[in-house]
Amino acid sequence: MTFWDHLDELRGVIIRALLVTTVAAAVAFCLKEPLFDIVLAPRSGDFITYRLLGVEPFEISLMNTGLTEQFMIHLKTAFYAGLLVASPYIIYLLFGFIQPALYDNERRYATTLVGSGYLMFMVGTLLNYLLIFPLTVRFLGTYQVSPDVANMLTIQSYIDTLLMMSLVMGIVFELPVVCWLLGRMGLINARMMSQWRKHAIVAILVVAAIITPTTDAFTLFVVALPIWLLYELSILIVK
Repeated sequence: MTFWDHLDELRGVIIRALLVTTVAAAVAFCLKEPLFDIVLAPRSGDFITYRLLGVEPFEISLMNTGLTEQFMIHLKTAFYAGLLVASPYIIYLLFGFIQPALYDNERRYATTLVGSGYLMFMVGTLLNYLLIFPLTVRFLGTYQVSPDVANMLTIQSYIDTLLMMSLVMGIVFELPVVCWLLGRMGLINARMMSQWRKHAIVAILVVAAIITPTTDAFTLFVVALPIWLLYELSILIVK
């Protein structure tokens, strides 16, 4: 194929990816109630995580402060939901475009890298929704410097925090994949990672504190523990 033929092929891939994402987002937009039942579930004490941990019942009320804010949040949430649903197909299209240019051994490594990277990102996103974000919402949403100061949380801040933390945790969970790649390239080894374990633990605590800016030691531990386990898993993978 010529250079322009490749561009035409890439354009077709992009168009198909945008089309599937748009359709998935449109479906999510139409399913407003089920979509926001899922998104807003962590603000209530009835959420499964709180019931499993025995958290006292609570309810966080959200408010809207802009004329178009709720509609724009609906659009944004539906778009991200559509992108999440369409992401396996998008990755399939992109990999199918790149695959003919790879040698057999490169294709095997690329398949492992893409598949494991996507899986770990989804695991990180799911862990954030089920554990880390709910604990953060409960602490920050119910925290008061004085009983005279009531919390008035906006739906905008709630959605932005959920999306930001989901993205961050998805990226953090790529650690084993990145370490595997660096190990295959000969840039790191298991002995080196073991020697730097103490420094890594400090860095993990810093990252956990950034992800969950609370003074709750339990929440910090809950966030730091899976990241530390990922680091230990990365050592085994590199070894």
